Amino acid sequence: VAHTTPLPDHMAEVMRDTYATQELAGMLSGPMEGMLLQFFVWATGARRILEVGTFTGFSAQMMAAALPADGKLITCDLDPAMAKIAQRNFDNGPHTSKIELRLGPGLETMKSLKPPFDLVFIDADKENYPNYYEEAMRLLSPKGIIAIDNVLWGGKVLDPKESSDKAIAALNERVKNDERVVHVMVTVRDGIMLIRKK
Repeated sequence: VAHTTPLPDHMAEVMRDTYATQELAGMLSGPMEGMLLQFFVWATGARRILEVGTFTGFSAQMMAAALPADGKLITCDLDPAMAKIAQRNFDNGPHTSKIELRLGPGLETMKSLKPPFDLVFIDADKENYPNYYEEAMRLLSPKGIIAIDNVLWGGKVLDPKESSDKAIAALNERVKNDERVVHVMVTVRDGIMLIRKK
């Protein structure tokens, strides 16, 4: 983190506020992963982004910062209270015009959308990861990237016991055996699976 470009002031404030007020603050993607996602947006020239799982809006703002002025990021979350916090954070930042927050089950939101999306970032309820993956494949542009967070799951994927452990392990195996894609698992934070179509 010390050797990663520092966060702008408004993003540092979002991070501080999240850690001060949220019991599950560890869900925040943080500066290293946030900057990596921003790099993907910049490198791909993405114009449309889909994020599944908003939390306090940190990663959405990091990605939106690299979108062109007419770019669009749709982020979806199920929790009205968290959505309210995220929207407040968006409104306090410089990229709110690029971000659209949709409240409701992520899978339903995904099914209502039409392709193409240049980047799909999945970081929501783990039990639905395999379903989110299939919808992301439908929505993904030919040169797009899917980034799936928490694929190492604190090491629990090595001996899955809980339903969330099993879902992530199943997702990892599904991607591994999917002949439609090229993929790499990287050990940034809790693991990110990066996927593109062949």
